[in-house]
Amino acid sequence: CSLQAGLAVLLKAERLFHSSYHSQAVHIRPVCRVSAGLSSLPQHPKRKSKATLSHCKGSQWFAQLPCGGFTDASCLAVSWELRQTLTVVFDFFSSGQGKKDWSLFKMFSRTLTDTCPLASQSKVYVDISPKNKEKELLEVSPPPTSVHEAIVQGDKKTYAVYDLLSPSLFNTSRSLNVQLKWKRPQDSSEMPIPTLHAQRYVGGYGLQTGEICTLIYNTHPYRAFPVILLETVPWYLRLYVHTLTIITKGKENKPS
Repeated sequence: CSLQAGLAVLLKAERLFHSSYHSQAVHIRPVCRVSAGLSSLPQHPKRKSKATLSHCKGSQWFAQLPCGGFTDASCLAVSWELRQTLTVVFDFFSSGQGKKDWSLFKMFSRTLTDTCPLASQSKVYVDISPKNKEKELLEVSPPPTSVHEAIVQGDKKTYAVYDLLSPSLFNTSRSLNVQLKWKRPQDSSEMPIPTLHAQRYVGGYGLQTGEICTLIYNTHPYRAFPVILLETVPWYLRLYVHTLTIITKGKENKPS
């Protein structure tokens, strides 16, 4: 089974828990499957299985929840969507003496050897967006199967896409080790700061004056962005919601 795990073969606990940051999450939500006047959504034979609840209008349990997450009464039946995410941050710039080169093997001590037979999509995206004139200074290997462009936080992003279901990807090699290299030595200057970024630190001491401060920065010259903040704190810390303070541009905002 481990030989056909696809992207999950990279989930080596020894490497994940020694990263700078990691977070696992499970998202479950109801989605509208059948609407009045609309046919049911086509289901891919290899798509992840979903538990189905039909005729939500007549369900007493669902009377407390908008059908499929919609306030529209046209929803006749819903499905449950399960989404699992894993976020890992490797800081090779700090641990690698200022070098920006990286590869899948350096991060996970493993490479991709096959795709999951149940997956309808399996892709790896590498951000190759140019910074000033740096586009000519870096290269990714092997060559990607395609290039995708998108607008993220008002900036144009370019991604190298590796489609693991593409037959040509594993023709030249039995494993895929995506790596990014710089064509010439780079200086050890700090990495560019994203337009939207955050910092967190602990202040004070003890239960009386101890506090957790989170600073969110938006350096865009004119655009505002919606932000959802999820704080992860150790289980042994006791937080008091009534002490929550929100300050924006030097003014305190009372939480609702």
